[in-house]
Amino acid sequence: MTTTTKTDSLYKKEYFGRIFELKKYAPEAFETFFKFNDQALAEGKLSVKLKELIAVAVAHITGCPYCIDLHVGNAKKNDSSKEEVAEAIFVATALKAGSALAHGVNGLNAYDGNGDGEFYKASYFSRLPEFAKLDEESFKTFVKFDGTALKAGKLSVKEKELIAVASAHTTGCAYCIDLHTKNAKKEGATLEEISEAIFVAVALKAGSAIAHSVNALNAYDN
Repeated sequence: MTTTTKTDSLYKKEYFGRIFELKKYAPEAFETFFKFNDQALAEGKLSVKLKELIAVAVAHITGCPYCIDLHVGNAKKNDSSKEEVAEAIFVATALKAGSALAHGVNGLNAYDGNGDGEFYKASYFSRLPEFAKLDEESFKTFVKFDGTALKAGKLSVKEKELIAVASAHTTGCAYCIDLHTKNAKKEGATLEEISEAIFVAVALKAGSAIAHSVNALNAYDN
């Protein structure tokens, strides 16, 4: 059994090497997860390059340092420029912040005592512009940032909307899923491409839990 020296450092790149120890303790789960993960990131309707950029975005939402390190490296190996990686990160940033703002319509309902006990309705999203009256400067600057993050740059609008779809499934924001799935469709994304983007998000969200297991191994041994 691999053991580690007691340290105040909870995250080191070298710790990630312990992940293969899980195969000893839960072999079937280990094998089936990594088979799924490899399939989700493999070439399909979407290129490996775009899937790795989606993975980079999702990793920044889950906040897994091991996943960020791994998938930024993979994106680079698949010819992503630093500018493309940065754009993917800013889409993730916009979606993570945007989910908080989108959920703000539920906050307005809660404050006003509105609703019939159903927390999510598509119609609730129409309350979003009310924030422009409540905090005009913050609302306008966020909307400007969000629009900038999603407009064409080194990555196309279609590519960014697919990243946004994956990001929305990571944050779990129903309003964002609805909005960006429709936006991706408008940009010509097929349902197969959207599905592949979603499965990258699934793999990365689950993968962050697997990656953090190396910390559990360290904790158990110490």
